[in-house]
Amino acid sequence: MPLKLPRRAFKSSASLYRPPKQMNRWFKWLAPGLFIKRWLFLSALGGLFFVLGLAIWTKQAPVFRISRFIGNFLTNVTDLIPNTVSGPVVVGLGLLMLFWGQSRTLGAITEVLMPDGDEELVDRLAAYRRLHRGPKIVALGGGTGLSALLRGLKQYSTNITAIVTVADDGGSSGRLRREIGILPPGDIRNCLAALAGEEKLLTELFQYRFQAGNGLEGHSFGNLFLTAMNEVTGDLEQAIAASSKVLAIKGEVLPATLSDVKLWATLSDGRRIEGESSITEAGGQIATIGCLPADPPALPRALQAIHEADYITIGPGSLYTSIIPDLLVPEIAEAIAHRQVPCIYICNIMTQMGETEGYTVADHIRAIDRACGRPLFDAVLVQRRPPSAETLIEYAKTGSAPVFFDRPEILALGRRIVVANVMEDINGRVKHNSDRLAGVLMRWFSHH
Repeated sequence: MPLKLPRRAFKSSASLYRPPKQMNRWFKWLAPGLFIKRWLFLSALGGLFFVLGLAIWTKQAPVFRISRFIGNFLTNVTDLIPNTVSGPVVVGLGLLMLFWGQSRTLGAITEVLMPDGDEELVDRLAAYRRLHRGPKIVALGGGTGLSALLRGLKQYSTNITAIVTVADDGGSSGRLRREIGILPPGDIRNCLAALAGEEKLLTELFQYRFQAGNGLEGHSFGNLFLTAMNEVTGDLEQAIAASSKVLAIKGEVLPATLSDVKLWATLSDGRRIEGESSITEAGGQIATIGCLPADPPALPRALQAIHEADYITIGPGSLYTSIIPDLLVPEIAEAIAHRQVPCIYICNIMTQMGETEGYTVADHIRAIDRACGRPLFDAVLVQRRPPSAETLIEYAKTGSAPVFFDRPEILALGRRIVVANVMEDINGRVKHNSDRLAGVLMRWFSHH
């Protein structure tokens, strides 16, 4: 009959062979890609050369004297203690001193750089190296959809450039635009908060809206912050760059253009509507859309980011008021069209009242192609499962429904299809889940 040991015995045996936490920490520092081992070796070599150089400088014949001293010392030691004993003792003493000294050094550095102690310094360094080796991603869009995407992408790369629409003329952004003349900061504020390291706290701070105060009521802190930075630095591009340093964001956020862009749209009933907020409130079907001035110049840094990109994403966001406004800047659309890199459009999950009632996925694609005059992306990401019945009922009250997935029409437009569950349904509201969305996009990119 086989001998059965109690589980506690197995657990105790396993714990005997488990390396201590301190040892695991040291082995992490030897992992490839941290660029640490080479510098430790170089430091030790430098110390040796320093001592050797001083000895040569003072004409001490260092090689001969050192070798004779070491030889005499070792002879005396082995005469007193056999080499089979003294050798291991000295080796152990050297290793103990080495580990103790380096441990205290790294502990002191960690205490200063990471006072909270919630993460190992080596783990932070490994993550830093991994993120900085990530692909160069350009994400175009606006609204809450783009900020949700950025919140997920920053877990895979810090080489992210968000190119944001500046056509918003409603709410706090619209008021600042009319009263001060600044380009609308709302979408830029959302993206900065999404890419910030302390994203949760900064989002709450940036999204905070003043509930009282003459002239302050209704404004968000983030919008006022960017407005003040704009006044200090002289233009919005410099204001965003300065704000990015203050917030230590992972990546960069750029306006599509520095021109004062105003959207216009003609509806199917012949009406011409001007202003981004007025278009969605008009309640008609959009036939054509454009902007004033007609051909705004692109921000040069945005064009450079597109030319250097490894991966381009478009959306998610409101089709006519968040996504297409970026592409109405001719230089941006042309730059994307000439790039031979993976480019994917993230289609909305639900139709939007005043913009895309009754639209299918193929209708979204056609609208973008018409606005740009050419196809820009080679694939489209479509939500796999519909929302819950309760959520569908709530959306139906406002005339919204899931965007119909018409596979044959999409394939006829020459687009590849990526179908995945990237939605989260919370309290009757649907939005893209940041982690799922970014995970699906990065897996698709790695395959192409």
